[in-house]
Amino acid sequence: MNLQTPLPNYINNVWQKSVAAERLDVTNPATGEILNYVPLSPGDEVHQAAAAAAAALDEWRRTPPIQRVQYLFKLKNLLEENLDDIAQTITLECGKTLDEAKGEMRRAIENVEVACGIPTLMQGTNLEDIATGIDEFMIRQPVGVCAVIAPFNFPGMITFWFLPYAIACGNTYIVKPSEKVPLTMQKVFQLLEQTGLPKGIVNLVNGGRETVDAILEHPDIRAVSFVGATATAKAIYAKAAANGKRVQCQGGAKNPLIVLPDAEPQFTVNATAESAFGCAGQRCLAASLALTVGSARDWFTQAIADTATDRVVGNGLAEGVEMGPVITPESKTRIEGFIHAGAEEGAQILVDGRHPSIPGGENGNFIRPTVLNGLEPQGQIAKTEIFGPVLGLIHVETIDEAIALINSGSYGNMACLFTGSGASARKFRYEAQIGNIGINIGVAAPMAFFPFSGWKDSFFGDLHGQSWDAVDFFTQKKVVVERWA
Repeated sequence: MNLQTPLPNYINNVWQKSVAAERLDVTNPATGEILNYVPLSPGDEVHQAAAAAAAALDEWRRTPPIQRVQYLFKLKNLLEENLDDIAQTITLECGKTLDEAKGEMRRAIENVEVACGIPTLMQGTNLEDIATGIDEFMIRQPVGVCAVIAPFNFPGMITFWFLPYAIACGNTYIVKPSEKVPLTMQKVFQLLEQTGLPKGIVNLVNGGRETVDAILEHPDIRAVSFVGATATAKAIYAKAAANGKRVQCQGGAKNPLIVLPDAEPQFTVNATAESAFGCAGQRCLAASLALTVGSARDWFTQAIADTATDRVVGNGLAEGVEMGPVITPESKTRIEGFIHAGAEEGAQILVDGRHPSIPGGENGNFIRPTVLNGLEPQGQIAKTEIFGPVLGLIHVETIDEAIALINSGSYGNMACLFTGSGASARKFRYEAQIGNIGINIGVAAPMAFFPFSGWKDSFFGDLHGQSWDAVDFFTQKKVVVERWA
């Protein structure tokens, strides 16, 4: 890569240099090495992308769905062929292990596959003779120009919760990747270019706050998708709605796991560790609290501490590494501050991941897995999204106490239960006020053919990403009542 030239935007099927006066370093979080530079594109370049997308819209929406998805079939094959290369880029700029990066892109490809079913998914409904000689039917039509404001933690996957469904439904699209991890979308758009998509259907604009504001304010952009922290999700939801846009905003989380005494010990500990420490805890479905019920505390506490201590931390490209760094030095400092605050609230630091010694990682943003035992249930740390490899342990006596504690929280993204009892599992999934539920699952990540749910402060909007929710979000319904003499 040419380190003297900031990454280009892709507008109207042309790679073009931004006129931005400001740029940011794109840094490898494992080494501190500067990989490239990303421009903070001004609002005018969003306007160019929106104009190109708007100009392409009419002809694209008139293209039969069966023809639109042919480009997605090509994209699916290109993503398969280039999966290892894209995964390596994800690891370089995001820090997660190579296996985690490959898993991320596998989920991206699954969304392309589901969106290829749009000729069926987009169908409407009809009813003859609602009155004598009068028929009524509902059809779906595209919303228009749509955009995604993507997060750093899944540089490849999350854009694919939205983009393939949007264009398959006949919309045109603008992607604003996270300025922390823009390299992955450069690779993806090079593949989109190879599919032969007509001009203006997909566009890429790099940038920061000004770029986001331009997306939220532009009158031609009719729908916006966002994934990120709750405070930002609220602000984007409010501003987009105030500008008359359809909007879906996935926010933060504080995901709890309940461990019952009848859970299978080794499986439960391994699944909890993978959930809490996978991707360095930087995912919206990462477990951050483990609620041990009754005698489960006796076998779970030390076992999870031992597993956290044994986890191999290092550069995600290295063989055998199980956890990489967090994204930035600022994230590392913030997470370490939360660990200190947990101890100040009375928790025992059972495993302390601060200030680790990682061979070759002296300039990286490394924190080892951390376990805080006896976390205060009503304390700030038990309620705050840390977004790092920190697991808090809370002990309760009954499953009812555990469910009540979960339901008292402000977030509602994911909760999981480990048990051998079908009755306990049914009680939990019935009563927990959470959008994604796992039973003997550490990370309850919905497949592409189910919506990625979320409740309370974990989601703002009505329709989620993926599957039929995505089809509903990217189409508007038109009802026709018809009579012929």
